[in-house]
Amino acid sequence: MEKGKSARQAVEISLKKLDLNADRNFKSSRLIPSLHSSKLRIEKTKPPSLVSLCLGVIGRHLEEIIEDLSEIAVNFPADVKIPLAAIARRRKLLNDDVIISLADSSWEILDLSGSDVSNFGLAKVAEMCKSLRAVDISQCKKITANGVSELVRHCHSLETMRCGGCPSSESTARRCLGILKPKLNDVEGDSWEELDTMEIGHGAQSLRWLVWPKIDEDSLEMLSAECPRIIVNPKPSLFGFKGTEVPREAFPDVALDDPIVEDIDPKTWSICRSMPKAMSPSLSSANELSIAEKFRLAFVERDTRLAPKRAKNARQHQRRAEREWMMTSTRAKALALASRATKSLHGRS
Repeated sequence: MEKGKSARQAVEISLKKLDLNADRNFKSSRLIPSLHSSKLRIEKTKPPSLVSLCLGVIGRHLEEIIEDLSEIAVNFPADVKIPLAAIARRRKLLNDDVIISLADSSWEILDLSGSDVSNFGLAKVAEMCKSLRAVDISQCKKITANGVSELVRHCHSLETMRCGGCPSSESTARRCLGILKPKLNDVEGDSWEELDTMEIGHGAQSLRWLVWPKIDEDSLEMLSAECPRIIVNPKPSLFGFKGTEVPREAFPDVALDDPIVEDIDPKTWSICRSMPKAMSPSLSSANELSIAEKFRLAFVERDTRLAPKRAKNARQHQRRAEREWMMTSTRAKALALASRATKSLHGRS
């Protein structure tokens, strides 16, 4: 009997242990996802930086300062200029004047897609930003082969280029094939890929990735045969392309300047510019003035308020100067005594 009881007790103890372990495992299994979800929640609710908030405010009022942007942007650092260019592009405000005003020599990425930038603006930026690695000129109706030629001539580090997207940009891309292909100074070499950079006379010396979604078969065949170094429309892969990692800039599914504005509120460039016209006069009377006009009116008000004080200070300064002059000049003392004597005589008479 005692052996039977001891056996039952052993079984009950082991079952309790199993239940305890199961309960502990269940709690731990619930704890890990909760920690993971809380971590994701913290990451999602991470507040934007002060710089991003300021850029959002400037971006919302970019139209009001765009005429004076060349003077304002002189003192901006490079990490402020490039987000402003990205915001201007998204707000359909990017043109030659804006991009030239914001261009900085430290830029490595230039996204002009869908903008009004022309050959002139592209050439000026390429001349200033010679370290560009990736450029997007897709859907740019005002950029032709001449602008691309200037880009290739100045930017010898250009690795990725995006083009096409509209009829004019497709035509530009076809006309640029002769510009993109490197031309050899040493025509007797076996392969231009084995030559040094100094032996390549003209063309895109370092261009490696070409994003042209609607490339025609003839252009693709010509690039594949005559310029195999340039990979057209690379596909994402864990192993890269022939052992070479494909850069993010070579994938057309995201905008080239997306990482630059990822911390800025998207409402900055989704503002409806026709909204003030739809407001009633009573509500829009306080919002019709631009920021520059508000600053001017505030300055005028402050200047008017301080005008009496400035006049009082001027009178005090003049009296003080007269007293100092009288104390240091014998002639001034004589004139002052004579004036007093004259006043006293007139008073007696």
